[in-house]
Amino acid sequence: MKTFADQVVEFNQNLKYDGKLPDDFQVLNPYLDNPETMEVMQKFYHKYYNDSNKRKFIVGINPSRNGAGVTGIPFTDTKRLETVCGIKMQSAHTHEISSVFIYDMIQEYGGAEEFYKDIYINSPFPLAIIRKSKGNWINANYYDDKELFKDVKDFMIDSLKKHINLNLYTSEVFILGKKNADFISKLNQEAKLFDIMTILEHPRFIQQYKLKEKQLYIDKYILALKQ
Repeated sequence: MKTFADQVVEFNQNLKYDGKLPDDFQVLNPYLDNPETMEVMQKFYHKYYNDSNKRKFIVGINPSRNGAGVTGIPFTDTKRLETVCGIKMQSAHTHEISSVFIYDMIQEYGGAEEFYKDIYINSPFPLAIIRKSKGNWINANYYDDKELFKDVKDFMIDSLKKHINLNLYTSEVFILGKKNADFISKLNQEAKLFDIMTILEHPRFIQQYKLKEKQLYIDKYILALKQ
């Protein structure tokens, strides 16, 4: 019987986006771009998810280039991957602001083993999106452009269904970011995926704008997730 880890690894190995995209947008697939990403991703999931536990689902937006866009693990940069998870990445070194908050929260939750035993994090669009701006490529969110959302919507519904099939609770889902929640709500109305949507502030927003109140947000996360 396949473990939770086996199923996540299989999902990531088969992950590709072949659909339309508006001009000036691109999708990055870290698993194809860097062979070591596939390697560290497998080590991570076999370390923390090698069981058949049912888990709660935290839904992000889409990976950033410096977080899961490199490590293949949501909200995990190479710094946290090494210092907290004990998995060193040789080919890249990244620091990602959202990862800082998530791992501070994980520590208060009871540590990585305790947290990942209960919780699975991923995104409705599980690949990094970039857009061209003034000649440079920058991070983009799936909801930044109406056409982009229209193009990726069916792929997102399909991805969410595949995540749920890993063995996730659907009675309540935890959505990161209010704008993200507005769009997930549209998908939910169409596909009837989750019963209750609990919205938590996005880690990047907290780190950038609410740093003085960070502990309040950590407490809010833990209170919601441990219910």
